[in-house]
Amino acid sequence: MKARIFQKPKNAMQSGRAGTDRWMLEFAPAEARKPDPLMGWAGSGDTQRQIRLTFASREEAVAYAERNGIDAEVVAPPVRTLKIQAYADNFR
Repeated sequence: MKARIFQKPKNAMQSGRAGTDRWMLEFAPAEARKPDPLMGWAGSGDTQRQIRLTFASREEAVAYAERNGIDAEVVAPPVRTLKIQAYADNFR
């Protein structure tokens, strides 16, 4: 089983950073999705794709993966850069 461990990014619709301190373990897809012959919806028989585990820290997620024999890849969170500007800069 392959999985990736990453830090949950903030939603595009939220301005705060609530909930972004959690780490997620998500399994890689085992088979490709294909359209259903009757309805045309995309789906597959891969049930692990529905599982998303959350952890308080990166170390907990890595320890869980090692304990259960999961080949996990840790994806580092992107570096935050702040664009600091004053309100008066809008009128220059």
